[in-house]
Amino acid sequence: MANTASARKRIRQTEKRTARNKARRSRVRTFLRKVEQAISGGDHTAAQEAFRAAQPELHRAVSKGVLHRNTVARKLSRLAARIKAIGQGAGGAGAPA
Repeated sequence: MANTASARKRIRQTEKRTARNKARRSRVRTFLRKVEQAISGGDHTAAQEAFRAAQPELHRAVSKGVLHRNTVARKLSRLAARIKAIGQGAGGAGAPA
């Protein structure tokens, strides 16, 4: 139990920040799930659209301190590679031989 007023205030602040970060993390997961569903469905254009929508949300999570920048870079890189692969697998015209 916090004894000082400042300790009680810090507890209140932490609870607010935890709730805010939890909401942000949940939002990021939702965007990632939409990209995953589009990729698993094999729909290249839908996957690209979902990816474009997810990128700013992931970068926002980095700037707010919810996720580490390397974590986001890794996730985006892997998703982009998977989207590119389904685009080439679906007969991508401009793909190098």
